[in-house]
Amino acid sequence: MSNTFSASSQIGIVATFSELVHTDFKGEINALCWYRNLDGDFKEIVSQLSLKENITEVYPEDLVALTLSEKGNTAREIILNDLQLLTDFGASPALNLLKCYERDDEFDFISTDVYSFHVDRSPIATDTFLCTYHGAASDIISNSQADQKIVIPEIRAKLKELHDGTEEEFENFLKENYFDLHYQVHADAQPVNLGLGHLWRLAVDHPKQQVLPCIHRAPSENEGEYRLLLIC
Repeated sequence: MSNTFSASSQIGIVATFSELVHTDFKGEINALCWYRNLDGDFKEIVSQLSLKENITEVYPEDLVALTLSEKGNTAREIILNDLQLLTDFGASPALNLLKCYERDDEFDFISTDVYSFHVDRSPIATDTFLCTYHGAASDIISNSQADQKIVIPEIRAKLKELHDGTEEEFENFLKENYFDLHYQVHADAQPVNLGLGHLWRLAVDHPKQQVLPCIHRAPSENEGEYRLLLIC
């Protein structure tokens, strides 16, 4: 078990999928990790898949059609099993082959793309699940080590310059443009990398949530390397 994960007050470690989906978030814990050391050659799978755009969804039938070595087949079975577990649970998992996400560079003082530390929001009670099988992995940060960007005076002032309306309308403007979901980490913050092969459940901002939502970001991709990511 990773000392990095165990030492974090925001991460709970579980040993099975059932524990992952049935363990409640509580206190500071807003990220649950089904910790796994996976066998299998996931790089072989990535090398055989075709990237049609910067993000290409890979379907179970695409995986089944691949001719793989024994280790490649082991990796395929793990992915198919993860997809089935999440589907049976009622989630809608997607397996993505990723070159990169779209960047938001409209403003120089705030970004709303997934490379920025952010939280997910939903009108219904749900969670974010993700697992990186190959390539760079996402990071999370504890809520005590980051500030919502819209409460930082200089950023808030610049956002107000973009909006002409009442204070109530301004608050709606922040939500409608997702500015309120993004965070600035403290200078001494220590993000935790989620690593490869572990299946994670992250807390989302929704009306029934009992804990703070988990702040996370997509990683900068490694040069010349695609990511293989399960997410829902």
